[in-house]
Amino acid sequence: MQVRLLGPVDITVDGVPRTVSGLRRKAVLAVLALHPGEIVSTDRLIDVIWGDEAPATASNTLQSHVSYLRRVIGTRSAIVARPPGYLLDIPPDATDVEVAERLIRVGTQLLDVGTQSADPPQAAAHLRTALALWRGRSLVDVSAVDRLHQEAERLERLRLVAVRALTDARLALGEHAQLVPELESLVREHQLDERIHEQLMLALYRAGRQSDALATYRRLRRTLDEELGIEPSPTLRDLESAILRQEPGLDLPRPAIEVNAAVPVRASVPAQLPLAVRGFTGRTGELARLDALLPDGPDGAGPAAAVISAVSGTPGVGKTALAVHWAHRVAAHFPDGQLYVNLRGFDAGGLVMDPAEAIRGFLDALGVPVERIPAGLPAQAALYRSLLTGRRFLVVLDNARDAEQVRPLLPGSAGCLAVVTSRNQLTPLIVTEGAHPLALDLLSPTEATNLLAGRLGSDRVSGEPKAVKQIIDSCARLPLALAVATARAATRPGFPLAVLADELRDTADGLDAFDSSEPDTDVRAVFSWSYRALSEPAARLFRLLGLHPGPDIAVPAAASLAGIPPRPARALLAELTSSHLLMEHSPGRYTLHDLLRAYATELTHEHDSEQDRREAVHRLLDCYLHTACAGARLLQPFHELIDPAPARPRVVSVVPSDVEAAIAWFSVEHSVLLNAITRATGDGMSGHAWRLACAMADYFDRTGHWRDWEVTHETALAAAGRLADQRAQARIHYGLGRARAQLGRFTEAHLHLRTAAELYGRVGDPAGQAHTDRSFAWVFSRQGRHREGLAAAERALALFESTGDLAMQARALNSVGWQYAQLHDHRQALHHCQRALVLLQQVGDRSGEANTWDSLGYAHHHLGDHRQATACYQQAITLFRALGDRYYEADTLTHDGDSHQAAGDPDAARLAWLQALDILDALGHPDAEPVRARLLRLTFRQADRVPGLLDRSADGVHREPDPQAVG
Repeated sequence: MQVRLLGPVDITVDGVPRTVSGLRRKAVLAVLALHPGEIVSTDRLIDVIWGDEAPATASNTLQSHVSYLRRVIGTRSAIVARPPGYLLDIPPDATDVEVAERLIRVGTQLLDVGTQSADPPQAAAHLRTALALWRGRSLVDVSAVDRLHQEAERLERLRLVAVRALTDARLALGEHAQLVPELESLVREHQLDERIHEQLMLALYRAGRQSDALATYRRLRRTLDEELGIEPSPTLRDLESAILRQEPGLDLPRPAIEVNAAVPVRASVPAQLPLAVRGFTGRTGELARLDALLPDGPDGAGPAAAVISAVSGTPGVGKTALAVHWAHRVAAHFPDGQLYVNLRGFDAGGLVMDPAEAIRGFLDALGVPVERIPAGLPAQAALYRSLLTGRRFLVVLDNARDAEQVRPLLPGSAGCLAVVTSRNQLTPLIVTEGAHPLALDLLSPTEATNLLAGRLGSDRVSGEPKAVKQIIDSCARLPLALAVATARAATRPGFPLAVLADELRDTADGLDAFDSSEPDTDVRAVFSWSYRALSEPAARLFRLLGLHPGPDIAVPAAASLAGIPPRPARALLAELTSSHLLMEHSPGRYTLHDLLRAYATELTHEHDSEQDRREAVHRLLDCYLHTACAGARLLQPFHELIDPAPARPRVVSVVPSDVEAAIAWFSVEHSVLLNAITRATGDGMSGHAWRLACAMADYFDRTGHWRDWEVTHETALAAAGRLADQRAQARIHYGLGRARAQLGRFTEAHLHLRTAAELYGRVGDPAGQAHTDRSFAWVFSRQGRHREGLAAAERALALFESTGDLAMQARALNSVGWQYAQLHDHRQALHHCQRALVLLQQVGDRSGEANTWDSLGYAHHHLGDHRQATACYQQAITLFRALGDRYYEADTLTHDGDSHQAAGDPDAARLAWLQALDILDALGHPDAEPVRARLLRLTFRQADRVPGLLDRSADGVHREPDPQAVG
């Protein structure tokens, strides 16, 4: 039997919920459950239930209530009559209050930094598990009983103790950036609580917001003076002084050790190395020097700090090939994983990877949920290093521009090894980080000969030693140039190598993109020879690829760039691939080596007119923009649509088949689209830049790429400003408001949304104002300001009614209903959502209908009608599944599991949550974490006698998805 008091009073027997009706009957159960296994006297029970107004028949009525409770439970032995009263015969851990108190006690003990048992990650796990037991305000349905109202207040104070302790644990784990919005909300609820203000001040200071921390102190001081006539405590005054002096003691003594340590987010080991290099030859000495940096074996002691090797050399000398070949060879020494990133330090288009982008990729690979990633590169780098602490990782940082780009990505502790490749020597890393330099020279003549023999056959190479020497000399013993030359020779097995040697000699004239220390290299001759061997259409496509922003390209974009249909484009890409001028790194996606990209760029500026180049770029951007807009329409079919100009002739755009296909396309093209927005801005195509950014907004929102959302919209805002397009500026401010709300920066979010509303008002766009009001409602809801959210949703509804847009009227009705649900007025929620449903079915908005079914399910669930809730959720799931909308299918499955759990059907809840988790994990979405926490709590409740289970508990924070944020 389980009795729950941290919320509505309820009872479960053998997993089946039992209904207890009547205020005083519930009150009797609550009093007994607050003292499990203890005798509560009859006088005490009567005093609690009736107070000073106890009737003469109170004793008999109490007996009747006890008899009723025994019938509900199903056995007389559960409530034992034992003078001078009654005893609820259950173990202490059969009540959520006892379990919560025990977890909080253990959690706070684990926070005692003065003891060896201090363990902030485990403290956080215990405290989160405790807080997850609260289902609302304690004893909410019996708090009208005066004595129980006092007990409810005690339990709410206990919850606040746990919240404060959890905040201390999270501060110790370096989560200050994530804590700021949560603490800002808490101080609004507890305006006189000095401890919470102290925690907020510290979190703000550690997040680099010293002025905001001091402003928080000033606000509290003013409030205390006005309300109580007192000054802040000495502790707070000391903290203010320390912040003013920027005392080092305020900083974390070290970065957080673990993220979600109790339960790993992913069981898989990161293995990001590119494919092994086929036919690698030579470099024996360099490989031996790298081997010398290893510990004795996979479990060897190794050096006392992370080892860094800086591999430098001229472009095309084989730095990447060496690093990747060696990394594959020694992967077993690094059982915790191998991380790889191409930093694009010398990208021909100037699109060097920002260290923050690389860090985000590594944190994703390490399984860090999006909502746990702090703001700012320093905090992200600290988190990244802490995740590698005590583990054995190999990190390959390929194609770095300089030491500053690399430093945030270096591991910081023993057991890890970083290999950095660059065209530069990275001397600062050698001086300050103790990196081991490894300058990669050209291949020796013997190694170059072996490379040719490996690709062309020993007999052919040994048969023409003079021609082989001439080829090697013309290629400057550069591995990339040799690979390009031998590719052509391999396709002409009947031609003597002397023919190839003569062609190279006749076209040699150097390559400007090479290091100036090698003025006599003949690499351009090698490239030009391969280029001249192409068919004219393939040569033209190769030139135009120099205009692509990178890092890779798919067939539709290549076809658009060249202005040809997809089938011939695919054939030309195959021709370029077979000539080793292009690499198909994954099915249907092609990339150029930096040198070849630079060469292609030279050629297109030499052979193609400015008008031809501009037309090609325009077609390329049209391809991306029109496909992105088609995807955006699938993600939000009834939103304010982006209306691009008609695509130019010979543009190949893709229309995704459903929501899932749209998200897949955005995911694959993610990096390309970011670069395309930057390229469009630089090329004076501002209309493409802002529209493409806005078309990506819903994708960013669904996948948790909120920082990319923010950055692209900042670029878009500048582009729209150049066009003096106020409607576009309004749309972008609207997006920035939502992005910054997702990042927890609510003040900025409100500022952008207000600006959007003003701009929409100026241009006379009531629909835009209505969309903005719906977003205001959503932001207020995120802040827990549901009454303001309701007012904003009602404003949106009135505006949509004035425009005659039935679909958006219906969606606004759903938003109003959702706000009522958050205010616990579930009857009003049902009323508005049912009105919405009729309209949505009338206009055929299946996505909006699905979301409204979800809202109806939520309202029925919280009214206790779980059968009807499940029926509504199943309607929503069926529609989302038919639409291919996997994220919102998972969202509704989560709600369905919640309803099953509340109805006392843990098996059905587990099934629904597992289905949701499968989808969210496949999408890599941060909402997987709250679902995983639900499953852990369910396991805890069903198997609380399993040793060590509490120690495996994970993040129990519940972030309720908000249907009004959809559509």
